[in-house]
Amino acid sequence: MSQQKTLRSLHKNYQNGVPITVVTAYDATFARLLDDAGVDALLVGDSLGNVIQGHATTLPVSLEHIIYHTAAVARGSRHAHIVADMPFGSYGASLDSSIHNAMRIMAEGGAHAVKLEGGQEQAELVARLVSIGIPVMGHLGLTPQSVHALGGYHVQGRGAAAEKLKADALALQQAGAYAIVLEMVPRALANEVTAALSIPTIGIGAGNGTSGQVLVCYDLLGLNDAFKPKFLKHFAHLAGDTRQAVKAYIDEVKARTWPDDAHSFES
Repeated sequence: MSQQKTLRSLHKNYQNGVPITVVTAYDATFARLLDDAGVDALLVGDSLGNVIQGHATTLPVSLEHIIYHTAAVARGSRHAHIVADMPFGSYGASLDSSIHNAMRIMAEGGAHAVKLEGGQEQAELVARLVSIGIPVMGHLGLTPQSVHALGGYHVQGRGAAAEKLKADALALQQAGAYAIVLEMVPRALANEVTAALSIPTIGIGAGNGTSGQVLVCYDLLGLNDAFKPKFLKHFAHLAGDTRQAVKAYIDEVKARTWPDDAHSFES
């Protein structure tokens, strides 16, 4: 029987060179399916703003949204390590408010850890959270909450920016982060950062040399077949399957061939 995935078991995988699998989920049904498949960690990402809510960015996602979706994922999962994003505006205004919001995600959402974006500027907050028992996953490279400051969704860490990204990663590790997501950074830089750290790196668009990988469940299942960034592989093509299934339902309802006797109750 599968065991609960904890920080200790994830670190054991890392030490043994076993890649860590992370999938982003937002509800109990997908959490159960992903958990059954054996994924190591479920990330309740603020990407729900794009995927679930239909926004162009993650910025409209609130703390209440994250707590709601994290609680749903926690109810659907039995074994996976659950990480929840701290959304835009829930941290950075003050240490006290940031800590309070992280506590709410843990207590009300049922998360096992929180994830936040930023490097050296977040080191003090990371250290404070870790000191009171809240595990923190960092996030560097393309940080979607800073999309306007970054000028859009582009590869990060090229040229002179590589040195800052490496310094940020070391600062997060020193502050006590237990892992760092590296999003859309050149493969060679991701490999260099991974080699320099003693904590796992989780890549998305960062090559296969990181300590693990993360993808959004809707993306890897091909439910949004219009979304085709370079880093994404559709491991299934469920958008087409879904359209075909719904069309078959429509056809049978209009033809009155469903529900048939096998799907009807008699007096």
